[in-house]
Amino acid sequence: MTSLIDVIFLLLLFFMLSSTFTRFSEVELAAAGAGGADRPEAPVFLSLTPDSLQLNGNTAHLATLPDALVQYRADDAPLTVLIALKGAVTAQRLTDALAALRGIKGLHVTVLEST
Repeated sequence: MTSLIDVIFLLLLFFMLSSTFTRFSEVELAAAGAGGADRPEAPVFLSLTPDSLQLNGNTAHLATLPDALVQYRADDAPLTVLIALKGAVTAQRLTDALAALRGIKGLHVTVLEST
């Protein structure tokens, strides 16, 4: 008769070896600051759904998102991006979008409430 700890160990080993691990990204999040100064530029709206991505109403892709934002930026000025989540967007999908935006300098990202 096998002891309970042996069975638990075998189950743990089985589930560890048979599971798949999704890729995780580290994304820096900043708390909202005091709303004092107005930003002179108009924000860019990014609509994120489980299947698509729209940048100011135009279809975009995560891989080309940094290049698509260049046309909305004037002379390395700060740029504000508002991300609206539509439908059942997963946390991983939002993390992928934030990771794609992470490398852009002078970018201020705000995630709006999910609808």
